[in-house]
Amino acid sequence: MSKTSIRPARISKVLPESIGAEIGFEPGDAIVAINGQKPRDLIDYQFLCTDEVLELEVLDSHGETHHIEIEKDDDEDLGLEFDTAIFDGLIQCNNRCPFCFIDQKPPGMRDTLYLKDDDYRLSFLYGSYLTLTNLSAPEWKRIEEMRLSPLYVSVHATEPAVRERLLKNPRAGEILNQLRWFQKRRLQIHAQVVVCPGINDGEHLETTLLDLAKFGGGEVPAVASVAVVPVGLTKFRPAEDELIPVSPEKAREVIAQVQSLQAKFQKKIGSTFAWLADEWFLIASRDGDEPARLGSGYDLPPAQAYEEYPQIDNGVGSIRLFLSEFEQAASAVLPERVSPPRRLTWVVGNAVEVAFGPIVQRLNQVSGLTVEMVALHSDFWGQTISVTGVLTGQDVLAGLGGRALGDGILLPRVMLKHGETRFLDDVTVADLERELATPVFIVAGVEELLESCIGNLSPIGCP
Repeated sequence: MSKTSIRPARISKVLPESIGAEIGFEPGDAIVAINGQKPRDLIDYQFLCTDEVLELEVLDSHGETHHIEIEKDDDEDLGLEFDTAIFDGLIQCNNRCPFCFIDQKPPGMRDTLYLKDDDYRLSFLYGSYLTLTNLSAPEWKRIEEMRLSPLYVSVHATEPAVRERLLKNPRAGEILNQLRWFQKRRLQIHAQVVVCPGINDGEHLETTLLDLAKFGGGEVPAVASVAVVPVGLTKFRPAEDELIPVSPEKAREVIAQVQSLQAKFQKKIGSTFAWLADEWFLIASRDGDEPARLGSGYDLPPAQAYEEYPQIDNGVGSIRLFLSEFEQAASAVLPERVSPPRRLTWVVGNAVEVAFGPIVQRLNQVSGLTVEMVALHSDFWGQTISVTGVLTGQDVLAGLGGRALGDGILLPRVMLKHGETRFLDDVTVADLERELATPVFIVAGVEELLESCIGNLSPIGCP
C-alpha cells in the first residue's frame, strides 16, 4: 500500500447558483482544511460539510491562502466538484491476480491506465471492487466508525488455498473471517466472483456461492448479492498466467450450476442472491466463435429475474434492462415518421448483436429513419467476440472505414473514459469525426439513443 501526504482538494467545477458560486469559488481553487481538519478524501469532505458553520482554509489558483466562514443548513451542499475523490494518495493493489485487466494491457498507454487501485473509498463512493487484502487496522476502524457500507468485494473463492492461488497473496485466505467482521458490525458488501476455468469453477464455485449465502438473507445481510462473471482475456496477458478462455460448453455448465443454486437460495433466503453476468448467456448461445444465436435455449432471463438489479454495473442484467427500457420508451415517444429523413450507424460490440436486433427492427419501422447496426470485435485486444465497452477508437476506425455511414454515428458512451470523449487507446471522438468525416452522437442510454434517432440531428456530448 502506498500513501502520500494529504493534498489540498482541488476544485474542478463549481455548480451554478450554489453556495460555492455565491462565495466566488473557481476551478483551480483548493480546500486545505474544513474546521481545522484536512479532508483525506471526498468522504471526509462530505462528512465535514454537514456542520452548519464551516471555517474553510482555501488556496486559490494563484497560490494565495484565504480563510472563509460559511453559515448554512446542515444538509446544504456547497456545490463543489473535485478533480479526484482521493486527496491523500490512492491505495494500490498488492495482489498479482493473473486475470487482472491492468496486466492485460499493451505497453505505451497513458500512465493512469496502469494504476491498480484497491481502495475501499472508491468502492464505497463509486462501486469499484476491492479485495480487502491491503487494509490496515486504522482503515478497518474507519470503515466501522463511518459505516462505509456497502462495499464491493472481489471474492472469487472462499477456500483459502484457491483464493490465495488466484490473488497470489497469502492474506487472501482471510476472506471468510473478513465477512464475519462485516456481519458482526451489520455492514454489507456486494460480492464478485470471476470464474477462471480449471481454477475456481466446478466444485470450488459451488463452495464459494454456498459459503457466501451463509452471510445472505435477514434484515441486514452481510453479503447482499453476488455477481458471477466470466474471466476476460486479451492477447497481451502474461504467457504464464495459466488461464484459459470460457468456452460455450463451460458457459452452459456454469449457467446450469448457478441456476440450480439460485432456486435453493430463493427457498432459503428469499432472493436469487447470486446472479450470472449477461456475458454467460451470450457465450453459451455461440456456435464456436460465431455470434450468439436466437433460440439457442440460452436467452437472457426476464426482467423480473434480476429483482432490483443489485449488480447492474457489473454487467448483470444491463442488456435486459436496456431492452425493457427501450420497449417502454419506444411505445411512448417513437413517431410514425421523421422529417427530414436520416440514416444512422449504430456501433456495438458483436457480443450483443443478436440481443439488440429487435431494437434496430423497431427503429426502422419509423418512416424516414434508417438505423444500421455495425457489430464489431476488438482486434486491439485480440478478441473475436467483444462486449461494447472494450472497443477502442482503433477498433471503431477499422470497422467503419470505407462504409457509407449516413448522417451520423451512434456511439455508446460506455466505450469512453468517464467524463471525457476519449477511448482507452487515447483516440478521441474528434479523431473519429475527422477520420470518418461523419458527426458522432454519444449515447449513454435509451433516452439519448432515441433522441439521437428522432431529434434534430445535432451531435450531443461532443466537444
